[in-house]
Amino acid sequence: MKNIDSNSHLRGESIYLDDVPLVAGTLFAAAFGSPHAHGKILNLDLSEAEKMPGVARIFTYKDVPGENQIGGIVPDEPLLAEHHVHFQGMPVALVVAESVEEAKMAMKKIKIDIEPLPIITDPRVAREKGELIVPPRTFKIGDVDAAWSQCAHIVEGTADTNGQEHLYIETQGAYTFPLENGSIRIISSTQGPTAVQRHAAICLGIPMHMLEVDVTRLGGGFGGKEDQASMWAILCALATYHLKRPVKYSLDRMEDMRMTGKRNPYSSDFKIGLDKDLNIIAYESTYHQNAGAAADLSPAVLERTLFHSTNSYFVPNVKATAYSCRTNLPPNTAFRGFGGPQGMFVIEAAIHKAAETIGVPAWEIQSRNLIKTGDEFPFGQIAESEAKECWVVANQIFEPEKIEKEIKAFNAENVLFKKGMSFMPICFGISFTKTPMNQARALVHVYTDGSVGVSTGAVEMGQGVNTKMLQVATQIFSIHPNRVKIHTTNTFRIANTSPSAASATADLNGKAVEIACNAILDRLKTITAEKFSVSETEVSIDNEEVLIKGSPVGYNWSQLIQDGYLKRIALSEHGHYAPPGLHYDAKIEKGHPFAYHVFGTAITEVTVDCLRGTYLVNSVKIVHDFGTSMNTAIDRGQIEGGLVQGIGWMTLEEIVYDENGRLRSNALSTYKVPDIYSVPKEIDIKFLKTEKDNMAILKSKAVGEPPLMYGIGTYFALRNAIKAYRPDAEMEYATPMTPERVLMGLVGKKQEKVTV
Repeated sequence: MKNIDSNSHLRGESIYLDDVPLVAGTLFAAAFGSPHAHGKILNLDLSEAEKMPGVARIFTYKDVPGENQIGGIVPDEPLLAEHHVHFQGMPVALVVAESVEEAKMAMKKIKIDIEPLPIITDPRVAREKGELIVPPRTFKIGDVDAAWSQCAHIVEGTADTNGQEHLYIETQGAYTFPLENGSIRIISSTQGPTAVQRHAAICLGIPMHMLEVDVTRLGGGFGGKEDQASMWAILCALATYHLKRPVKYSLDRMEDMRMTGKRNPYSSDFKIGLDKDLNIIAYESTYHQNAGAAADLSPAVLERTLFHSTNSYFVPNVKATAYSCRTNLPPNTAFRGFGGPQGMFVIEAAIHKAAETIGVPAWEIQSRNLIKTGDEFPFGQIAESEAKECWVVANQIFEPEKIEKEIKAFNAENVLFKKGMSFMPICFGISFTKTPMNQARALVHVYTDGSVGVSTGAVEMGQGVNTKMLQVATQIFSIHPNRVKIHTTNTFRIANTSPSAASATADLNGKAVEIACNAILDRLKTITAEKFSVSETEVSIDNEEVLIKGSPVGYNWSQLIQDGYLKRIALSEHGHYAPPGLHYDAKIEKGHPFAYHVFGTAITEVTVDCLRGTYLVNSVKIVHDFGTSMNTAIDRGQIEGGLVQGIGWMTLEEIVYDENGRLRSNALSTYKVPDIYSVPKEIDIKFLKTEKDNMAILKSKAVGEPPLMYGIGTYFALRNAIKAYRPDAEMEYATPMTPERVLMGLVGKKQEKVTV
């Protein structure tokens, strides 16, 4: 089945926030953000701004009728700044006017006097000063301190990963409408409709049932709209609450980049020990997470870093400690991978450095230590692993030994161009690590003409989840896809939704659809069995034909639904799904937090221009653990997109803040993302198909986040190419591997020019 949105996307008919027709009387909002990263507000002068043409009202924290707080995990983030500002761009006031232009012109007339306070941008400095969002956490297995004596090789180092801008095509935004009796309808570009509803209720001081949040689709999210969409929706709702008029706010690109958080940067330390046979005996890591000025989702991101600190490897002795550090940057947040990639990069850096120190290829260490079924993760869950199978199949199909020989021959013949190769195994857990979030609901209606309406908590943001929900309904009912419509995500139809995140959206919501459809189907089978005087087990439906004992009886879906209605059976069902067996005890840091893990192996080949520092990603060849894919076209697209986004994080995308906390990479002229010229010239994806039962929908496996981690392999392939040109190159393990950083590695830190 093709993506059901393809036709409307191609024709420009798909509905996004800016496609919603403007209602008469709509006002437009613009947020005034702090010009300083940290300070005490001495005076806020709105007088000139309030006199500007078209201004309806300017709101500050004093106008928040409820609690001025939008922090979810930690209540440390005001909707509008009160007495202090904590990052550049922190919203202080909201201007609402008759047009976007008038709102922005008025915003420029706002005057603010701020007494500067010390600015922290480095997470290590924040830790030294005791600026922590939450207390540190540590995962342990075995006895690391005792294990070092068993190691023939011990290597230590640091590894730093930069942030990453989400750069969704559709920026943050919302459109709010007053309804009767004080209720408000919110159209929000959000991955978390219930989060918007919940926090709006807190800020406005009204119950959640008075706030309807509706989402048709997003123009991209990548985690950036899981939590951070709430602010903009609530600001609009605040204005609607007071003015009783519709209010819209769509951020422009530079506003969005300046005022929203990114992927969390990390600065980490590692120590790894191996025996003489290259078995990893001990691993110790310390992570300094740059959370920004407020918690947002950083504590949960930090937790997943610990969950994925050993990636695809079994290590018997581990101690991993993580600090969530408060700095004066916009609150950083969820991003595809949710902390997992940051943890994986550190252990891959440790393995790579150990391999260089010992004098063996990194893949010898990688392959020897892959986790097996029955091994224990540091957090207590027992692995059901496809890691070794993915590695073996990749070797069989792609013949990396042949690639390695070709690379050596190329490097011997070329002076100014060098090639490098790397392996990148992945292991990614699927579930929200906060166990109660692993639940979903679906509302299914079968109408009297045989058509079907499906509502779930899943938000479509380009990942094809609506298509998969439709597939579940059509497969269970065995009806034509044209009979099924997937409705918008709406908090009045589906309450208490978990955000569309954690790669679990299709699994959780698909299972809920499955439960609801099967309940209706069982009732339909019951009346059919009575009609034909047979057992219910003898009734089935195939391509809209009702079968008795496998044979057609001249009775179809439409007739069956009519009979169901006449017999007054329920043709609607509200399905609820909560995956069983999930649990985690943070007090002892042990449990079974994941429904299952996704595995895979990528082989990356690159070519570096050793004169210029530029490079090409020649190929990325992947064997990925799909389970039994529901939709190979959608899943392949997710692998390709995730891979390229991961390569961008590792190579081109450089977030730069100056010492004053000002974003310097604040536009597409200063922030580079992969384009068609920088993606791999060849992406070859092989499906590792398994028939194992799991808690995913229809034996498939999630594909949202896992493929991003394949991009980490590009970083190490580039390092290997640099080493082929300059074996004595001393390079820190830091990302992104921009052409400038490649060039510095090629010429050496002290070398001023290259002699050709």
